[in-house]
Amino acid sequence: MNGHFMLWIDSVGGYWVCLADELIIGQPGDRDGADIPILADISSRHARIRRDGEGYLIDALREVRVAGRAVEKTELLSDSSRIEIGPSVKLQLRRTHPLSMSARLDFLSRHRTQPAADAVLLLADSCVMGPKPHSHVVCRDWPSEVILFRHEEKMFCHAAGRFEIDGVAYKNRGPLHPNCRVTGDGFSFSLEQV
Repeated sequence: MNGHFMLWIDSVGGYWVCLADELIIGQPGDRDGADIPILADISSRHARIRRDGEGYLIDALREVRVAGRAVEKTELLSDSSRIEIGPSVKLQLRRTHPLSMSARLDFLSRHRTQPAADAVLLLADSCVMGPKPHSHVVCRDWPSEVILFRHEEKMFCHAAGRFEIDGVAYKNRGPLHPNCRVTGDGFSFSLEQV
């Protein structure tokens, strides 16, 4: 998988998934533009989020505030950090699962990515989807957790029991690829390369 893709979870929503350790937040534009493209009155390269060791940092390339305070250069982000990008984009960083370095950026303002997503997933090692409140994506009606994870630069799906990826049956673990569809007992989702 390339640096980012859309995760469409049936009856739940769409999520912009980013794989890199360093990500630029900015206006949508050319191929070398923002990794997290937000339709808003912001620069094409407004801020950078970095995964560093056990946490996340934000670098202000333009006007950025964390918890209402202006970021001069770099600020450490914690779970529930409120981030303001430019005059009106408001985000909140969530580190919901204690066993994963992955995080989620929720929109507190009406802004969205291009293409539109409900939230941004910063996928470090794994993404937990399921009915539990600590899941990266809460899927209330799913019978159990489903995990997307990276291993040797490839993406995989782990689910209890049997499931299918593009009609091919797997048990417990299967390889993911761009533009695939995954279905199992009580869950379904698609990956779309963008």
